[in-house]
Amino acid sequence: MSDALSLTDVTRLVLIRHGEAQAALEGVVAGERGCSGLSDLGRAQARLLRDRLARTGEVVADVLASSTLPRAIETAEIIAPALAGSMRQTPEIVRDCDLCELHPGECDTLGWEEYAERYGVDMLARPFEPMSPGGESLAEFDVRVGRALTALADEHEGRSVVVACHGGVVMGSMQCFLGLPVLPSAGFKLLVTNTSLTEWERCRGKWRLVRYNDAAHLAATEDGP
Repeated sequence: MSDALSLTDVTRLVLIRHGEAQAALEGVVAGERGCSGLSDLGRAQARLLRDRLARTGEVVADVLASSTLPRAIETAEIIAPALAGSMRQTPEIVRDCDLCELHPGECDTLGWEEYAERYGVDMLARPFEPMSPGGESLAEFDVRVGRALTALADEHEGRSVVVACHGGVVMGSMQCFLGLPVLPSAGFKLLVTNTSLTEWERCRGKWRLVRYNDAAHLAATEDGP
């Protein structure tokens, strides 16, 4: 039997962190209620990524997925026209709540200073404690992300899936696909730049990290990384 691989043997998963969020500028906890979409800079970042992808053709989406948070949906809508490839058909956006950032619970919409006063959970030190009542713990979040991304890859075996998501989801993919411990290390932090690309390939059941935190499209701007 030949060891040569066909394109259908490889499942491609491209994770794109959303552009800068308006809630980040306002300093509020941004779950389903607190998220108000992208800032002006965030939209500009997404357009830069769109233009890069349209120019290079480096990413084509058989499937375009997004979390249900406005900042991720808006990012997906901006970049979608550049993902059509030779089909010339802009992919529809499939929204999935399991691709959201950590669910904050009742602290959603609070300013971060008020959050610190009322709850102040150190999630790295207390990874099994929810961010606030009704929310997720960091350990629960990482398990959810691993399950959701694996399910996407299983459902779309042999295809290219682009996901507009969040920094936490990108970090969760590292833990899941590299087999890292679910519990975080307080002395280690991953950088995930707004609108950066992190790309995975799965072949014969094994994951390979193709690139991480690729934000080259921002390099020539004053607001680049």
